[in-house]
Amino acid sequence: MKKYYLGIDLGSTTSKAIIIDEEDNIIGRGITNTRANYLVATEVARFEAIYNARFSLLKMKLEDEINSNPEYEKYINDVESAFQYLKFKYKLDKLYVKFKDTIESSFSGDRKENILQIVEKIVKTIGPEIRDAYLFSNLGNKNQFFRDIVSERYNNEIKKLDPEFFDPLMLVYDKSIISVENELTEFNFKELISESIEIMNEKYAKLDETLAENNSSPQFYAEINLLKGNYKKIYNSLKEHLEFVATMDIHISNMVGTGYGRALLPFPEKSIKSEILCHAFGAHAIFPNTRTVLDIGGQDTKAIQVDKHGLVTSFHMNDRCAAGCGRYLGYIADEFNISLNELGPLALDAKKEVNICSTCTVFAGAEIRELLNVGQKRSDILAGLHRSIVMRAISLLARSGGVRNEFSFTGGVARNQAVLKYVSELIHKNYGDDIKINIGADSIFMGALGGAMFARRSMKNLALTDK
Repeated sequence: MKKYYLGIDLGSTTSKAIIIDEEDNIIGRGITNTRANYLVATEVARFEAIYNARFSLLKMKLEDEINSNPEYEKYINDVESAFQYLKFKYKLDKLYVKFKDTIESSFSGDRKENILQIVEKIVKTIGPEIRDAYLFSNLGNKNQFFRDIVSERYNNEIKKLDPEFFDPLMLVYDKSIISVENELTEFNFKELISESIEIMNEKYAKLDETLAENNSSPQFYAEINLLKGNYKKIYNSLKEHLEFVATMDIHISNMVGTGYGRALLPFPEKSIKSEILCHAFGAHAIFPNTRTVLDIGGQDTKAIQVDKHGLVTSFHMNDRCAAGCGRYLGYIADEFNISLNELGPLALDAKKEVNICSTCTVFAGAEIRELLNVGQKRSDILAGLHRSIVMRAISLLARSGGVRNEFSFTGGVARNQAVLKYVSELIHKNYGDDIKINIGADSIFMGALGGAMFARRSMKNLALTDK
């Protein structure tokens, strides 16, 4: 039986899980909002990593066939997108039920009926939009969370309505979303795969109609044309392999937990590691020449120096408050009534950077409102905010020993495009244009990866001791 190893990074805003094999290859990734329930978030991230691992193992098993038949990989990716959509749809259906319960308990008479009709219309509008985003725009691989996907579209629909409905509709949303996103649901992989294939059959059967309606790009047409008229044959070729990975036992031999909430993990003490050690080890594994790591997470910022083995030689961190971290950015997004994913792109549209005096989360909101009142543009304010966040991080880097050799950026904030812009600018300005900056698709998973690698090494050392 093959052995696999699990790393859990329980952060203050997101929880991440990574599964690796005995050669440190990443085979599964899982991520979710942490919100109020850390233990549920841990299990959700673990389930997501296991689901993802099954698809990864399928691709590894069929590597030779995929190299010869690129349509196989396209088909598997499409089935995974449908799989992710079905998990999302389950939660959206639950949210709609919760919406109705909240409306029933919060309003009465004609007001209740009006709000109910509006919410029903919103759900019926955004549901198909999100379905298409999963099936045609690869939404499932963009690391967006259920809350973010729904809230962005829910808010867009509210903006089209009379302002009098804003407060009651937001009340309905805020009262309903937490219980749904924190619900732990373990899906039957085999059943969902069957449903996913049915969705794909419907999608492929209507390709001509879909392409005509959406005026799709030539690239999209070329990719999708791999399967057009051929999907049933491909399914017959892959059926046996799909059934195999759906039922195979993914045996987790050992696990290690890390992150802001690591003390809450149901792991023995020996299986808990410092997030500083894990982020350094994970970043070094992906980028072996890394000597400096910057991790901006939800609650703190860490500047870490590592040696050629990925071991920590020094570090400096800010953990007094969440200023300049993920929670701070979440608060700013709420102030502007936009999703967290919209912050970076909006800041990049700025014509100038407004100076932000307050770095405190509590006072930032008041300063933002004052700046808006005197006519400053949202994009310019956000540009100033992002630059001030990065300036704080650069200060920590200087105190930890500066930037040496290659520099790796980890943590959830590494996904913010405006933060990336200012990090790159200020690193090169202060430490030279020859500094290589590493930011990868797995930057947010570095802590979990380091945990999984510690889990594997712990088992290896135990085996050697037993001998």
